[in-house]
Amino acid sequence: MVAAKERGRRDLADPLGLAWAVAVSRLRRWGELPPGPTTVVPAPTRARAARARGGDPVSRAAQVAASHDPHLFVHPLLVSARGVRDSVGLSAAERRRNLAGRIRLREGGVPRTRQVLVVDDIVTTGATAAESVRVLRRGGFDPVGMLVTAHA
Repeated sequence: MVAAKERGRRDLADPLGLAWAVAVSRLRRWGELPPGPTTVVPAPTRARAARARGGDPVSRAAQVAASHDPHLFVHPLLVSARGVRDSVGLSAAERRRNLAGRIRLREGGVPRTRQVLVVDDIVTTGATAAESVRVLRRGGFDPVGMLVTAHA
């Protein structure tokens, strides 16, 4: 995922998305995720970072995953507000402060389901995951899980 994110490897969206689709299928089979329609919510990325990368690799991989599973629907519900700094080099506490109140629900558009699965590339401290889940719950959604490619 680092190559997709930092080196512009757009070609990695297909294998990463397929891996996520397989993971969702297995998690459902094992009873770890509920059956039925699920809205896949990519973790928010800073708009500036996405522009610099030619788009958001997490969203691309999520779209690929949904193309392999008719019960997955991607909806970019979360956005990062202005003022969010790049988290590289920040401690866990600094990351939490950096994101506190700066992840928001996107205006407009209604997802197909209230049951949501948050996806992200790498979890480092869990600050993005925790703030994303908090915002989704506050918005009336039911986060059923968090699927990530790697833990750093």
